[in-house]
Amino acid sequence: MFRDRAALTFMLLAPFLLTIGMGFVTGRFSGGSSGLSDIPVIIVNLDHEQLGDALADTFSSQELADLMEPSASSDPAAARRLIDEDQAAAVVIIPEGFTRSIIPAEGTLFDPNYVEPEPVKIEVYANPSRPTSAGVVKAIVDEFVSRLEEGRTSGMTSITQLTLSGLLDPQQVESEARQLFDNVGQSESPAITLKKNQEGAAAVEFDILAYMAPGMALMFLMYTVSYGGRSILAERSQGTLPRLLISPTSTSQVLGGKVLGIFFMGLAQVGILILASSIFFGVQWGDAIGLVVLILAAVFGATGWGMLITALSRTPGQVANVGSAIMLIFGILGGSFINLEQMPAAIRIFSKITPNAWGLDGFTTLALGGTLPSLMEPIAALLIMGALLFGIAVFVFNRNGIMQK
Repeated sequence: MFRDRAALTFMLLAPFLLTIGMGFVTGRFSGGSSGLSDIPVIIVNLDHEQLGDALADTFSSQELADLMEPSASSDPAAARRLIDEDQAAAVVIIPEGFTRSIIPAEGTLFDPNYVEPEPVKIEVYANPSRPTSAGVVKAIVDEFVSRLEEGRTSGMTSITQLTLSGLLDPQQVESEARQLFDNVGQSESPAITLKKNQEGAAAVEFDILAYMAPGMALMFLMYTVSYGGRSILAERSQGTLPRLLISPTSTSQVLGGKVLGIFFMGLAQVGILILASSIFFGVQWGDAIGLVVLILAAVFGATGWGMLITALSRTPGQVANVGSAIMLIFGILGGSFINLEQMPAAIRIFSKITPNAWGLDGFTTLALGGTLPSLMEPIAALLIMGALLFGIAVFVFNRNGIMQK
């Protein structure tokens, strides 16, 4: 591998240069350490009632002053055009009737003939060219709605229990519930706050390169594992593999040695790129044990795909072509270029077949201060993926007679 300049270019130089390019595109090298500040967002509040105003005030709150740069609009179509022209990261459209869909009109709360209105949904119209900033806007809206539902559900449960236990007069239920709904949009703390102080452990600030660097490394990892798998078919055509198989070694030892070599190549590639991101870009990865285990699991999962591609191919050229195609497809599906939150739900589900999506999930968790216990889900998924794919590859190898003596 280290004698092949073309392979080294694809495995190390290309992802490193792409990471630098993405860093310039996202503003990582032009100022702030994370590139997330003064995010332009347009608020279209057509509700003009309690909850609609509360959400609009959240984006204008003092706590989010350094993060968000909100502007108001009354025309949803005009606001969407501004997004299409790349003038803002996202538009938050609060439709008319949003408050009334959550807080019933007075006198209708316990009316048996009252028909509850259909839920009114808030629309977040995101700019696909600013996935990270748009994702922050969506997270704020999601947290706001989540708190509304949590407050309403817990409050109504409390009122019901007090009524059943006789601690609340049934004649006072309507007034107590009304007071509950009047306060449902209020909270002692905002939906999202920015930590500016450091007490005890250092405050965690997300670095956009902690997403971009592993995204590029994981995408080109698919090239590495297919490059290694190609050597199996190349040695068969050159006669080296048959000589190995008639030597005093078992088939499992020969195949295991090949797989271990591919695994170590991928491990070297990802390890070098992650180390380079820390040395040259100052990316902080936090828990060292979690980082090492995550890299091992990600390379193992990708190696399983490399072995399956090799088993299904007939020539080294097919492995190279299919591997390059899979590299690009998995890079897109796994979120190396576009944040998965900006993709349709079906694509997000389908992305789980890629080691890229699980690996990026783990690296993002690490960059946000996560430790090994919080990485159990992506690590387990990657290990299961690698083991399952390796088992299928061995079955196909045996069926096609590639590893027969």
